[in-house]
Amino acid sequence: MKQDQAHYPGTDRLTAEGRHELKDSDFGLPHERKFPMPDAAHVRAAESYFHYADDSDKPLLARNIVRKAEEFGVNIGSENVLIWAEKTEKQ
Repeated sequence: MKQDQAHYPGTDRLTAEGRHELKDSDFGLPHERKFPMPDAAHVRAAESYFHYADDSDKPLLARNIVRKAEEFGVNIGSENVLIWAEKTEKQ
C-alpha cells in the first residue's frame, strides 16, 4: 500500500486499510490492536488517550508508548505514562 493511502488525505488519521496493514508491534495493545503508533503523531495521540485504557492494560501500553517514543524521538510529557512504565519495569 502506498503511504498516501494509509492516511485520510490531509490528516494523520489512519484509513481502515492503513490500520490493517500495520504490524502487531505497531500497536500499544497488540493483542487487541488498539492504540496504533506507526509514527510520532500517533505516539503522541496514544499518550494523550492513555487515561482511557483499562488499568489492567496500562502497564503494557505505557511500556509500548515509551518504546515507540524512543524510536520516533518523541518526548513523553505525561507523568502518568512514565510512572506506569517505570512501575512495571521494576516488577
